Parts: sequence; C-alpha cells; structure tokens
Amino acid sequence: MKASPAASALRAPSRWRAWELAAWVAIWAVPFVAGSHAALINEIAILALFALSLDLILGFAGIVSLGQAAFFGVGAYGAALFAKQGLDDPLLGLAVGTALGGALGAITSPLIVRGSDLTRLMLTLGVAGVLLELANRFDTLTGGADGLQGVVMGPLNLPLIGRFEFDLGARVASFYSMAVLFAAFVLLRRLVHTPLGLSLQALRDNPLRLEALGLSVPARLAAVYTLAAALAGAAGALLAQTTAFVSLDVFEFHRSAEVLLALIIGGAGWLWGGLVGAIAFKLLHDGLSALTAQYWSFWLGLILVLLMVVGRERLLRPWTWWRRRPWP
Repeated sequence: MKASPAASALRAPSRWRAWELAAWVAIWAVPFVAGSHAALINEIAILALFALSLDLILGFAGIVSLGQAAFFGVGAYGAALFAKQGLDDPLLGLAVGTALGGALGAITSPLIVRGSDLTRLMLTLGVAGVLLELANRFDTLTGGADGLQGVVMGPLNLPLIGRFEFDLGARVASFYSMAVLFAAFVLLRRLVHTPLGLSLQALRDNPLRLEALGLSVPARLAAVYTLAAALAGAAGALLAQTTAFVSLDVFEFHRSAEVLLALIIGGAGWLWGGLVGAIAFKLLHDGLSALTAQYWSFWLGLILVLLMVVGRERLLRPWTWWRRRPWP
C-alpha cells in the first residue's frame, strides 16, 4: 500500500542523508588517522554525548538548565564506585552510571515542570550545588577534594568482536566513547522524529497550544528531562572509566557552562550541533591554551561574541556580509 503524501512528508526528515553517513565514516576514521591524539578524541566524544543531553532538553523541549553537571557527576561517581567494589566490567558500570543519572533526573523532574525559565535555571544550578557539597561532605565515600582514585577498569568483552584492554594511550577508550556516542546519536535521531519528538518541539514553540490539544505538558517535560539526565550520566560514567579518576570537579559549574558553550557554538535544536560544538570547543580550548595559557578564555569569549553578533551562518560565509548587514 502506497503511503500518503502527508505520511511521506513526515517520514522524510528521519531518513539518513548521504552527508550524514559520510560524516560518521569520517568521524570513525579519525582515531585510525590521528591515533596519537586518542585522549583528545576521547574527551571530544564524551563532551559531544554530554552536549546531546543538553540539546535534547534545551534545543528540542525548550528547558533551560545550568545544572547538567549534577547528572554528569552522579554518573561518574556511580561508575567509579561500582568499579571500586571489584565489579570492573565497563558495560555494567556504564549502565549503572546511566541509570543513576536517569533516576536523579526522574526525582528532580517535578522541580522543572512548573515555573519560568529563570526558575528552572536557579533550580538546576541549585541541585548541582547541593550534590557538590554532599560529595565534599561524605569524603570517606567520594574521596572529597582529593578525588576518588584507584578506579581500575576491566577489559571490554564484546561478543563476536573480541576482548580489548584499556591502554595508556587511550586508543581503546576513544573507540569505546565514540561507540556510545554513536548509539546515543542514533537513538535520539530516531526519537526526535517520532510523535513524541515532534510534540516536544511543539512544546518548545507554544506550550499553551500543546496543552489545548489535550496533551500533557508536565509528563513530556519530565520524560525528556529524565532521558537527558540518563545521557548526561552516561557521559560522566565514560569519563570515570576512561580516566580512572573522579573528583569534585565533575559537579562544578564550569562543567555545565562548557557544555552550554559547546552547544551555542554548534547550534541548539539539531543533533549535529552538539557534535560540531564539542569538536570546535575542544579544538579551540586546546589550540588557544597552547598559544596563550593564561588568556585562552579571553580569545574564546571574543569568538563567542563574534558568533552572536555576526551570526553562525554569516560567520561561515563572509562573502555574503555585503548583502545584508546585521547592524545599522
């Protein structure tokens, strides 16, 4: 039976495009070509997964947050403590970190389903601050300011593929983090093109109209917030597993700020924005730090100002500036 034109139009955005497949092939080729930079590739993959979690709630549902570090930190400590108990299977540890992040998101979701954007900003920031102080207070469990050291991970046992030991060069870690990132990207790409994903975008644009249609706004906000928290927990678990160390740093404000900056650079509201932003932010951070270790944040801030004033599209296409300037 032939699909109706309306159904075909709705399915069209969910189809994989040639450039997307080519981009993922190029991404997977990077660790082979630049194996000496495996540690940086691993960091980019983790930040990209973290950015996807924020993009899901900010870009698609319109939930502003300055506390994604709360879920990131819970996932990191959960996976690290799980490994410290002798349960060093990476995939099980990843599942634990993801589940803990999602559980915290479900518990705190009632705080964000009501109120204005400013209220949500303060509440999410407050949750991260509370968890930071709790982790510092219970230092016998978390290691406090000294961090949780001695996190030893076992090998990756993948059926039909083989057994892979984590190496000091982070080569296995980079492939591991990229595989998790790819799985999350495919999952979210499918989700945002389902009726639930479309309703989230409608919620972002006009929540009153969505409620008038008889759809539950609080339920959708809570569901997407929980899923985003689980993804952030997975990113935190990857950090703990691939670096074998966790500190209070995972709960600090700069974690939430960095992922927000990455999303601003890449663009919110499309999944590739998190990936592009993570790559650009990490490369800029490393490059500017190498050039000027003390003032790299100044140059990064200047780039962000230019990005906001000129516009992302116009900055990438300077030959079009003369047609219509964004200023008088």
